[in-house]
Amino acid sequence: MDHIKHLKCLICGKEYAPDEIEYICPDHGNEGIVDVCYDYELIGKRISRESLAQNPDTTIWRYKALLPVEADAPVPPLTVGGTPLYQADRLAAGLGLKYVWVKDDGRLPTASFKDRASAVAVVKAQEKGADIITTASTGNAAAALAGLCASIEQPNVIFVPEAAPQAKIAQLLVFGSTVMLVKGTYDDAFELCLETAAEYGWYNRNTAYNPYMTEGKKTAVYEICEQLGWNAPDVIFVSVGDGCIIGGLHKGLKDLLALGWIDKMPRIIGVQAAGSSYMYQAWKNNEDILTKPPGPSATVADSISAGLPRDRIKALAAVTETNGAYVSVTDDEILEAVPALARGCGVFAEPAGAAAYAGLVKAAAQGLVNPNERIVVLNTGNGLKDVASAMKAVEMGGKRPFHIEPTLEEVKKIIGNA
Repeated sequence: MDHIKHLKCLICGKEYAPDEIEYICPDHGNEGIVDVCYDYELIGKRISRESLAQNPDTTIWRYKALLPVEADAPVPPLTVGGTPLYQADRLAAGLGLKYVWVKDDGRLPTASFKDRASAVAVVKAQEKGADIITTASTGNAAAALAGLCASIEQPNVIFVPEAAPQAKIAQLLVFGSTVMLVKGTYDDAFELCLETAAEYGWYNRNTAYNPYMTEGKKTAVYEICEQLGWNAPDVIFVSVGDGCIIGGLHKGLKDLLALGWIDKMPRIIGVQAAGSSYMYQAWKNNEDILTKPPGPSATVADSISAGLPRDRIKALAAVTETNGAYVSVTDDEILEAVPALARGCGVFAEPAGAAAYAGLVKAAAQGLVNPNERIVVLNTGNGLKDVASAMKAVEMGGKRPFHIEPTLEEVKKIIGNA
């Protein structure tokens, strides 16, 4: 991988050769997250916007020259990437805006954004000759890893809180994973996964521990900018839990700027649930995220529930370095956003995905976005991931099915009263 210059610790700045460390800077324990630094001059000789235009591959692997894998590395067969970007004129008009797009990553193979990172994890694990891959997750990262592993018969062990939605647990079991339902929080599952992986030498997919997960997630912003004709949007809204997705978007945009493929850095606005708002509080109060203790992690949006965001260094930089912001939304605002997003553009999002749109609603009301700005909202997961929350959301809005006898007269009664 001659296109990788080094791995750089985000705490102390120390640099390592790619084969010198496996995951983290050893000087900071499990907090020593590193960044993958590339040789953009070399990459620019291997890939261009023009060569991409001629590439029929619509998956994330069309950007292989910008990923931390060998050019000839075998990749999983599932179609990861190439998700649609919908122009949402009705949503825009309802908020007094002109240009809004929704990037629907609920269309990926296991129905969440996390497939992007898991695809890279599988390739890196094969590179290492790993017998087992493991991860801790609130559900989506686990399902993504399970599905990608199933596609190549790769054994894996998953740690998730036992309170994870049944749909997500079902995915893990259907894909054949060994599932550990942890009697505790995501943070408990994360720590146990780290300990177990170290004990048995398993390949660890955990975000904000394995630096290559950021690299998989950045591919979403490559697609967004390419789908917009390389005219980068002005603002991107994304929900934030552990912080790896927002950090990945920022990394991807920095890649594109370095290559000269886009000419500006969009503002990134991170959206957190009020009941799990570590990053929002740290940003708002200018707190030191290296010493700030864990906060609460209670929200209906389980995919962004994290008392201590593991990728908090990258998550904070994504906002501060782009002149962006963090927005906090309540669980009710998140649930209201589920049907609003669905009815406004046809995208059915789980609560964590809808949180990004709830953030846009709040930002528009507070004047954080300009009516003329070009705005992208990233949906990170399909609504079928959490049907119970979807039902609660529609009931909050007074929408219920009609229970009728199988006669036309019954139908007429309802239609007549509609």
